[in-house]
Amino acid sequence: MTPPFTRRTALGALAGAGAASALPSLGGRALAAPSGQIVVGTWGGDYQNLQQAHIADPLMKPMGVQVVFDTGNDTVRKTKLMAERRLPRGSLDLAALTASGSYEMWKNGALEEIDETKVPNLRNALPQLKTKYSAPHIYTGRVILYNPKLVRTPPTSYADLWAPENAGKVGVIDIQYQTTIESAALVNGGALNDYEPGKAKLLELKNAGVKIYPTNEAMAQALKTEEVAVCIMWRARGVQWRAAGIPVEIVYPKEGVVLYVSELAVPKNARNKEAAYAYLNALLDPRPQAAFARSFGYTPTVANATVDPDVAPQVEFTPELRSRFMLQDQEYLAKNDAQLQEWWNKVFKA
Repeated sequence: MTPPFTRRTALGALAGAGAASALPSLGGRALAAPSGQIVVGTWGGDYQNLQQAHIADPLMKPMGVQVVFDTGNDTVRKTKLMAERRLPRGSLDLAALTASGSYEMWKNGALEEIDETKVPNLRNALPQLKTKYSAPHIYTGRVILYNPKLVRTPPTSYADLWAPENAGKVGVIDIQYQTTIESAALVNGGALNDYEPGKAKLLELKNAGVKIYPTNEAMAQALKTEEVAVCIMWRARGVQWRAAGIPVEIVYPKEGVVLYVSELAVPKNARNKEAAYAYLNALLDPRPQAAFARSFGYTPTVANATVDPDVAPQVEFTPELRSRFMLQDQEYLAKNDAQLQEWWNKVFKA
């Protein structure tokens, strides 16, 4: 068993002098110094707070860049990007999106193709996480969480959620409809570009008494009270919840480790692109990357980040697990997300 993940109460401020390394340069020559204000559309809670503590304050502020966060979920950001994409200037300079969300916005012409000369830290990003239209900020993998007190046989596959002994003990999350259908498809003859077999499989789970929760936080509470014994979840959440005393073990399903990537992208009509690029470079700096791993349980996207030894077993992936990485088919999701959500709402949840 891996040692427990410890959340430090003092995350440690980055030195103001570190701002210099976040300033993009080309061939040893600093590019135009960014300044002014940028609006970063992002999720709230710890994700925003950690950006404030480890990117905005120590790296951007010394440059003379004021960071304003526009907090909401990615559906709100996508709606805003689409509504504003034909305007000369939009309201966001950067948008935090899931991998599928940023792909969708790029396909719809709302995002700028990244100029890598302005984001030199991108050279350290893991190749499988890079795109031409976004910077990969943090990532994790999809796993199975289970309570060993309530689940006699440790699961090894997504299929084990359908085991008779787990009937009535399984929870799923409403906002994770897409990945839940995908996981069901992987054990019922489907694939990353064919989720349809997952629908019939999920109806079996529904008939067995599956519990549906609106958010990740609601699922955490259900696991804590032992209302749920097993669920599909991102490993980073499992790490966080174990640190909070929730009794779960983490299992990597034999079907493979599907990745979740949180990305930031620059809208084509961003008002302050120089500062936006500087922010992208700063979030890929190894120090805030290590801070997110330490405090949030997600894995750095850059190869030169050094994770604390007591944290590394919980957030880093072994070479064997990396060989089992799977990336979602973004083109398939862009074409099918609407009908998948409609089926989830009108059939599975009905």
